[in-house]
Amino acid sequence: MTGSDDEREGFAAFMLRMRTRGIGSKELFAAMEITPRSSFIPAQWKTVAWSDRMVPIECGEAIEGCDLQALMIDALELNAGHRVLEVGTGSGYTAAIIGRLAGRVLSLERFRTLTELARQRLEGLGMENVVIRQADGSNGAPAEGPFDRIIVWAAFESMPRNFAEQLSSGGILIAPIGPEEGVQTVAKLVKTGSRFERTDFEHVRLQPLGKGIAAAI
Repeated sequence: MTGSDDEREGFAAFMLRMRTRGIGSKELFAAMEITPRSSFIPAQWKTVAWSDRMVPIECGEAIEGCDLQALMIDALELNAGHRVLEVGTGSGYTAAIIGRLAGRVLSLERFRTLTELARQRLEGLGMENVVIRQADGSNGAPAEGPFDRIIVWAAFESMPRNFAEQLSSGGILIAPIGPEEGVQTVAKLVKTGSRFERTDFEHVRLQPLGKGIAAAI
């Protein structure tokens, strides 16, 4: 891993935390190690790039701590043949990680500024299998499906059954579900027929999934 001693130490501590929680995917760790996380967050937060805390980014938004990002991406069970929909691009970091593990990625973001910055970062990494698009992702991308995997970085109030139609058979959706004000549960939803088989694995407090796109920023 390139970067400062602090970054290398932070990444080592992150891996230890993940292994303590039973996450030991060599492919995931390799993808995260070679993707310069500090390049995806504002300069003043680089010292906590590998902490488990949320980090503020542009447009008044924030990205999740690396621990939660790793847990949710690991739950996708990605392979190189998968088509993935991501809702909530943010800085673009998770799109980059998913792009290293999957075949094709469509990542949707409400804010134009975040969309443009994420595109620049991924272009800088030479990642041609990831498409970043400013769009309303509250209903997914039905015209683009089916997807093998869907991941959403904002909370649904209830089971997102409209996303089931956008998953291929046996597909997986990872998303927080719960009240706007309060604790939500990250759920792994595996499509079986037209229904989901649900497994819960983490408690979070994330913003509710917004509708529409930002007109000004």
